[in-house]
Amino acid sequence: MKRKRFLKHLRDNGCKLEREGGSHSWWFNPLLNKHSTVPRHNEIDDNLARKICKDLGIPFLINF
Repeated sequence: MKRKRFLKHLRDNGCKLEREGGSHSWWFNPLLNKHSTVPRHNEIDDNLARKICKDLGIPFLINF
């Protein structure tokens, strides 16, 4: 899936960009106090997107 669309999904579920790292972005879910990293690739594998959503405590939608 496209990174831009995935980041919109994170924002829509209340997650915030915490900081930019060298090759990853750090995202934070303030409601659940959970963190995860998102790589800066144009395409993000569905399995990785599922893991990031699980880490942040938000639902994973198959049809992004």
